[in-house]
Amino acid sequence: MSTPETSAAGRPAIDLVEIARMRRLLEETPRQDLLRIFSQRELDDAARGRDAARLAARFAAKEACLKLFPRETALGELEAGDFEILSEGYGAPRVNCTARAADAMARHWMADIALSLSHDGTHATAMAIGQPRRLAAPTAGKFIYYCLPVRRRVVLANLRRAFGATLDDHQIVALAQAFYGHLARSLAEFVGNLMPWARRPAVRVENVAAALDAYKLGRGVLVLAGHFGNWEVALPAAMEKFPQWRGRFHVLRRPLPLYLERLVVRRMRNSGLGVLPKRGSLETILRRLAARDAVVFIMDQHAGGRDGVLVDFFGAPAWTFRSLALIAIRTGAPVVPAALWRERDGCHVLRFEQALPTVESGGAEQTVAANTRLYNAALERIILRHPEQWIWMHRRWKPH
Repeated sequence: MSTPETSAAGRPAIDLVEIARMRRLLEETPRQDLLRIFSQRELDDAARGRDAARLAARFAAKEACLKLFPRETALGELEAGDFEILSEGYGAPRVNCTARAADAMARHWMADIALSLSHDGTHATAMAIGQPRRLAAPTAGKFIYYCLPVRRRVVLANLRRAFGATLDDHQIVALAQAFYGHLARSLAEFVGNLMPWARRPAVRVENVAAALDAYKLGRGVLVLAGHFGNWEVALPAAMEKFPQWRGRFHVLRRPLPLYLERLVVRRMRNSGLGVLPKRGSLETILRRLAARDAVVFIMDQHAGGRDGVLVDFFGAPAWTFRSLALIAIRTGAPVVPAALWRERDGCHVLRFEQALPTVESGGAEQTVAANTRLYNAALERIILRHPEQWIWMHRRWKPH
């Protein structure tokens, strides 16, 4: 087992800014360039940009936040504009992060960033401290972990491979127990949802604009998803909110045992979803894309033979299905990542992300590998936000 690295969570980062320097910056920098550093809300919050001392303190806070992520900052993955420093109603500072910063926090197992700001006549100072994320395993998860340990060795091995450099063994076990709790709750939702009298689960759909922007390209949409959340229950309920999309979304999936498959397929089709088998559906997928429909791919990392390409997944090579990349390259259809998770109150959230670019990298095989790695990286970002809701029971990194 790898030894956990020293986490940025809990360690303070400090920055000092000269107020006179900030005053010169405000006087000499064009507004469009200034808005790359400060948001409009930050400028308004600091007396419409005229209070150099308050803006200096905010800039120091941004720099302190960047120091919590030295690798991402050095690679240019994070900038000062990724951290918006605002004041609560009672004056306490808080951080509002962009998606890039939120992903970096998830990678470093941070729940939030606490700030302390001050300034005197000449200098402004800020301190940022990453607040560690904590997982509370439900009782059901602990019971299954100890008494019904379905594939527990595989679950622990996968979690250690993915998070062994960040979490200690006690945290890995807690995460495994939280996963089993999610699994138990998902099974209960699944069985209950098959009953004729079942109430529809609460589902919130976010960032629909990302899917609509991709749809406007006129090439159909490939939706990149994973074994995350509870798709069988939440996706049909989400689709019922958009009757104009009936018959335009199709899920590529492996069948369940015969009786369950009939119930699941009937539920999906009643909600307006199409169902396509994973094997032998290439021509059907191409026809659906030509008709400007959307096809949902549940991405897997245990491909074999000619179906797979070896690319990184959580820092280790995994044989990942190449089919999504091949279809995206052939058709030009945009690939839109989609995350689905359950909130603590039981509400499911379906969120679309911005379409991923299709990249070219040398020959055909290199291009397929580069795009498949891009898809795995998108899944990593999604998983890191709610790691207990990923299906860790499969051997993602098994040898070819």
